[in-house]
Amino acid sequence: MGRRWIGVELGDHAYTHCAARMKKVIEGEQGGISKSQNWQGGGGFKFYELAPSLLNHDKYGNLVINKDYNADMLAAAMAKHQGFTFSPDAELYWKQGHSSEHDFIFTTTQLITAEMLETIHDQLGEDESLLICCTKFQPECRNKYSNITIKKIPKVLLDTCEFDRDDYSLNIVSVPNITEEEIDDMEFNGDSELESEADQPEEPNLFNI
Repeated sequence: MGRRWIGVELGDHAYTHCAARMKKVIEGEQGGISKSQNWQGGGGFKFYELAPSLLNHDKYGNLVINKDYNADMLAAAMAKHQGFTFSPDAELYWKQGHSSEHDFIFTTTQLITAEMLETIHDQLGEDESLLICCTKFQPECRNKYSNITIKKIPKVLLDTCEFDRDDYSLNIVSVPNITEEEIDDMEFNGDSELESEADQPEEPNLFNI
């Protein structure tokens, strides 16, 4: 059909049935609809697993970074969540990722001191900016430089993702009931009719951190 698809499965059948079936289709196996459509095989797919929760509650009920995450994993996760491409610089340790040629991100669990911030600022170019995600920083660091923004973990994540959930109970908008006749009409008239007439709910948040 010339389309790209995303499938989401949360059970063991993702391995035992879904992935196995996809492999057979790619190899040209003639089960299901393949024979009637004269499918000869081809195509491909990528298989991803959900990462463990990034934030957990400690025994006192405080949100803490999951111990399963080492420094590189944490930096990569924060870059992804903040819209940056994780790409550590070979020379400058604080250039862990970028969203443009001039906008960078630095994630650390160390205390950000005024001296550290001054050193980083001196290394920043005049047209460069930096987002620092950290667990703690000295009060004098706040708003010290106009081209450096400091956000605390986990606060920076709380409003964007669900966390510490084993059942993945995401706030998904319910799909309206559609009859088989309506589905047939939609398929016959093309996908554009469905997209133009259906209400478009706010895009749900599908990250689990």
